[in-house]
Amino acid sequence: MPSGIKKTSSMRPKILTLQPASQDIWDSKYRLKDQKNNPIDKDIDGTYQRVAKAIADVETPKLKKEWNEKFLWALRNGAIPAGRIVSNAGATEHKPATSTINCTVSGTIKDSMVDILEMVKEAGLTLKAGCGIGYEFSTLRPKGALVAGAGASTSGPLTFMDIFDAMCRTISSAGGRRGAQMATFDIAHPDIRDFISAKREDGRLRQFNLSCLITDDFMQAVKNDQEWELLFPANNQEVKDPNCKIVYRSWANTEGYVTNSHNEVACRVYKKISARSLWDLIMRSTYDFAEPGFILIDKVNEMNNNWFCEDIRATNPCGEQPLPPHGACLLGSVNLTLFVDDPFTEKASFNWERYKKVVKIFTRMMDNVVEIHGLPLPEQGEEINHKRRHGMGFLGLGSTIIMMGMEYGDKKSVEFTDKIAKVMAITGWEEGVELAGEKGPAAIMDQPFTVTEAMLAARPQMREDGISEGDILPGKVLLANYSNYLQKFPEKLRKDIAEQGCRFTHHTSIAPTGTISLSLANNASNGIEPSFSHMYSRNIIREGKKTKEKVDVLSYELLSYRDKINPNASPQSEDDANKLPDNFIDTNQITPKAHVDIQAAAQYWIDSSISKTINVPTDYPFEKFKEIYHYAFQKGLKGCTTFRFNPEAFQGVLVKSDDLTSTTYRFTLDDGEIIEVKGDETIEYDGEKHTAANLFDALKEGYYGKL
Repeated sequence: MPSGIKKTSSMRPKILTLQPASQDIWDSKYRLKDQKNNPIDKDIDGTYQRVAKAIADVETPKLKKEWNEKFLWALRNGAIPAGRIVSNAGATEHKPATSTINCTVSGTIKDSMVDILEMVKEAGLTLKAGCGIGYEFSTLRPKGALVAGAGASTSGPLTFMDIFDAMCRTISSAGGRRGAQMATFDIAHPDIRDFISAKREDGRLRQFNLSCLITDDFMQAVKNDQEWELLFPANNQEVKDPNCKIVYRSWANTEGYVTNSHNEVACRVYKKISARSLWDLIMRSTYDFAEPGFILIDKVNEMNNNWFCEDIRATNPCGEQPLPPHGACLLGSVNLTLFVDDPFTEKASFNWERYKKVVKIFTRMMDNVVEIHGLPLPEQGEEINHKRRHGMGFLGLGSTIIMMGMEYGDKKSVEFTDKIAKVMAITGWEEGVELAGEKGPAAIMDQPFTVTEAMLAARPQMREDGISEGDILPGKVLLANYSNYLQKFPEKLRKDIAEQGCRFTHHTSIAPTGTISLSLANNASNGIEPSFSHMYSRNIIREGKKTKEKVDVLSYELLSYRDKINPNASPQSEDDANKLPDNFIDTNQITPKAHVDIQAAAQYWIDSSISKTINVPTDYPFEKFKEIYHYAFQKGLKGCTTFRFNPEAFQGVLVKSDDLTSTTYRFTLDDGEIIEVKGDETIEYDGEKHTAANLFDALKEGYYGKL
């Protein structure tokens, strides 16, 4: 560096040359092109310039230039909006019917054919706009229940899920981008066992992620080895029948049901089963098929900032955004790797000053996206405009931990994760208050709410503060003074929110960031995860290809290490494998406990949720596997997901060469001949070349030629 020039936090971090896979994904997914497929974005910085301008155009005329420059600076310094923003902001001339929002949840699916089909239509329009969507299906009556007026019994929720699955698959095929859906299901629904086992059938519900809504009562029943009641809202005849056991409980929809004075719905108990046997069924399915997921729904609602006006029953497809009916949320992530100064040295440090500056600017930037949301349904637009939910998170945590000389899951890395999330949260909420002063708070902040007995029961502190049933309080007071999440923040900040309100009700969540990590972040580790491996292959959907395509990639930290220590290594060289520092570990070298500890450290400061996957080896003992989920519950997580490579079940998105080499796939030819091929071998089939693993998976799962 020339004399007289000082290194400051405003200078750009060093940007490594993108590896081919990263460049390719940007070009295919995020680069704006015209109808003839001619590029409009000259390069990645051209993409940033388009996005910055589109989002700055929301500002008043005299502020547009200033914020365009600041937003562009933030993008160049690690602020990465979610894929829908990068793809669609400033692109309406070429893609007029798309949205900048990743996360949505369906309206409540009521138990009638008309409403189910209406929700299919709404979901189709949402997916067509490029948004993911989640639904709760346990609002539908169980298999075999009588359909009033039809003289027949229902086929159950799973068959209706098949309709949504087919709709999503059709829209994905037409639009070139795979649709993303989440189905949640109450642990007390009579068809819960069918839901848990649904994906054991080849090709079924493959357009869905599945998650069980787990309650505290169920976890207690498992612990105490008690029976568990399976139930569903009763009709009038069942309520009057002395032979039907009736219990009252809260329900997503009370219309047409018998309720008590607490607005709880009368439910018929269909049967009792062992809680532990149901728990073991979930665990065995998750062990074999990585699903269903595990959403601790009571914890979600207990920690929801909008506790006074929402009952959350579903999440977006990856689980990082629990949302109310027709809820929507925008996402964005900060690339932590760009804030590491002097990586791989004893002087390695994190540039907190520049990090806070990026978070502050990025918060305003994300808030502006609300104005250009492009959501297809009026109800979705009203919801996001009323509450202005944000979902800022980070990516590259695992890569950053290695670059700073820590080991993922050790004490220092847990403390670092806590600070990363804390600084993001406090900086963001402080900016939210400033934005409220400049532009006005979210509408819900000034909305009056009548205090109910249920609210007082949920928040005993309200009684101590002299608040009684029937009192009327604005949303900003109910949020600032009684949100369980905000009580950990500085008193002045909470006081400012109570008096002035905030620009949004939620600020943070951590998304999986798969393709933006691989492309715009040069394969920094996904979200909160460690790197899957430092040299591996990724299976991607390529438009026009009949199966997924295997692409070789290197981790960002390996690229960075080579740049500093061994810049002349060939792209796929393994020569430096034995020269890497000891902390260069990947996800399979990390204990499940360490995974949970990192997630818990971040969750303390994250107001929504976290998409995280705990990878366990194929030979991991089943009894130890179950302990992971108990530990996650003890640590207060809102959800938990695991992945165990099981070649008999499916081929994952991220694959290690060792797994492919050690797995044999068996193909039966038309003439009955059987051939056996290793997973990493190349096969020519139907005029194209495929890896044996990807071809086997595509044929088995029924998506061959349909991507």
